[in-house]
Amino acid sequence: MNKAFLGICSIAAVASVLSTSCSPDAGKADTIFINGNIYTVDRNFSKASVLAVQKDKILYVGTDAEAVQKLKSAQTRVIDLKGKTVVPGLVESHLHYMDLGESLLAIDIYEKQKADILEAVAKEAKRLPPGEWIVGSGWSHEVWDVAQWPSREDLDAVAPDHPVCLFRKDGHSVWVNSQALAIAGITASTPDPQGGEIIRNQAGEPSGILTDTAMDGVSEKLSAPSDEKKLSFYQRADREALSFGITSLMDAGTSYENIKLLKDAYSKGLLQVRAYELLSIGEDIAYLADGNQPTLDLYDGKLAVNAVKLYTDGSLGSRSAWFLEEYADRKGHSGNPRYTDEEFYALVKRVREEGFQIATHAIGDAAVKQTIDIYERVLKENPPADHRYRIEHFQHVHPADFDRLVQDGILASMQTVHATSDMVFAEARVGAVRVLNAYAWREVLDRGGIIPNGSDAPVEYVNPWHGFYAAVTRRNLQGEPAGGWYPHLCMTREEALKSFTIWGAYAMFGEKVKGSIEVGKYADFVALDRDIMTCDTEDLKDTKALMTVLGGKIVAGGVE
Repeated sequence: MNKAFLGICSIAAVASVLSTSCSPDAGKADTIFINGNIYTVDRNFSKASVLAVQKDKILYVGTDAEAVQKLKSAQTRVIDLKGKTVVPGLVESHLHYMDLGESLLAIDIYEKQKADILEAVAKEAKRLPPGEWIVGSGWSHEVWDVAQWPSREDLDAVAPDHPVCLFRKDGHSVWVNSQALAIAGITASTPDPQGGEIIRNQAGEPSGILTDTAMDGVSEKLSAPSDEKKLSFYQRADREALSFGITSLMDAGTSYENIKLLKDAYSKGLLQVRAYELLSIGEDIAYLADGNQPTLDLYDGKLAVNAVKLYTDGSLGSRSAWFLEEYADRKGHSGNPRYTDEEFYALVKRVREEGFQIATHAIGDAAVKQTIDIYERVLKENPPADHRYRIEHFQHVHPADFDRLVQDGILASMQTVHATSDMVFAEARVGAVRVLNAYAWREVLDRGGIIPNGSDAPVEYVNPWHGFYAAVTRRNLQGEPAGGWYPHLCMTREEALKSFTIWGAYAMFGEKVKGSIEVGKYADFVALDRDIMTCDTEDLKDTKALMTVLGGKIVAGGVE
């Protein structure tokens, strides 16, 4: 078992074990919560019934109702949980913070049928003046009645006077019309860029689908939202996360400019959820060049800028994930690598020298292999005491690389809900043999690894209970397939809860202050409408957060 993963247990044991008393100088509680069914997710997965909060920290957690009375003062507020289940504030380990908010305010095309999407675009074209961009995200041709790429002509017919740019739900391809292609200067003679592809029709003309780096020509022409608009996106996402019981999130890639905006917003108390930011620098190293250092604890633990996001490939849905062998459903094509080994090595080495954690998007087995190869090379040259390097998604893996992942202390940041979304096309993409090593959570867990879980929102819906249900059942929200998709790879409920709490906290260097309900940690927790450890399996996906507490304050809902 990896030493880094063992450390999470020893740290938790030393830092804060489930307490049945409090220190004599702890003072009085601001709030006491009683009569709860509390899963602490501490080292022993202990249960409690009462907890006390002082300022933004947990003062007491245990089962001794008499002991907690000693913490009361005339000003102490007592809240009766009425037997409701309480778990630590959820840690969403991979989403796109601003994009989530923007998607909630944009035209609704998420997993809609093609005809419905075209109708929505036509409606938007009537609303907007000619020449203004129509932008949306969330479509997937895999859920259409005819699962094939759409064309620019489809959009031309409903929006002839507007450039249209619709991002596929995975964010790795766009569907555009002829006007958008013309603005971007993309023609039949435009070559495919490294790491992307211009999908072409039988005549060799751009079809209207661009993948990964080929999207840049269009996305660069979109009008950048104002800071005021961006803040509205962040605030919408903040409210959405808290409504589900998410108190911490990992923002999977943002810009230097957005970091400045976030620092200003958090300093003014305009955002609440704890955000762990990953810088999407690629070759742009302005943030590093300006001498910015990794930071973990800004604005009372609300903001961290401690990691850099890199990419080695695209997505399975867009056939741009990079594989060691060709796609089963597209002969001669094995995906789109972003970098050569030496290019990727130079990036990883630079970020390592600056002391930042690294999180690399890698979906295909070739991308995963390249990521591990280069991580190993850089860490051997410059070994840190505690790197916690991450691979985001880690979906399709050569069997030999599961062992290397855990032995090297690399974290597999996976999104369990991706398995149940992708299962409709995954086997067609990679074949019946390779799919056995896809979304293979047990291959990581049984080797002693951990899995920080998330939604990749807005790629998937941000609701963490959909991911919890997927982790435990490997079934979609319709309960299909009945026995689960390769059910031998399921997580237990305890593992699923850890994946959304303490494991996520560990992956962002936060296990000493959050991820479990223990004395001295932030008072981040959520009361639920059902006991997720004992309820009927099919009820898991419908779990609702009744009350979200962040830093001792109720920030969403309340116990009825």
